[in-house]
Amino acid sequence: MQPSDVKALLETRIEGCDFHIQGEGCNFQVIAVGEVFDGLSPVKRQQLIYSALSDEIASGAVHAVSIKTYTPAQWQGAPENPATRNQDA
Repeated sequence: MQPSDVKALLETRIEGCDFHIQGEGCNFQVIAVGEVFDGLSPVKRQQLIYSALSDEIASGAVHAVSIKTYTPAQWQGAPENPATRNQDA
């Protein structure tokens, strides 16, 4: 799978999120930004992403997933946000 494949899957399965995917083969890093995470514990946030990829994980198409989740407000100050990095430069 390619990062674009993982992004497309997540976009169809979790509405209202912006996804940033890196990786190759079957190992991916997922950054998800959306209001859907507001009020959810870190564990519930991770479970939401894992459940959206459960078929691909079960089949082995996705083997390892690193997940970071943010609400839009949290994303504004996140170190992974390109806009935040540009301000620091």
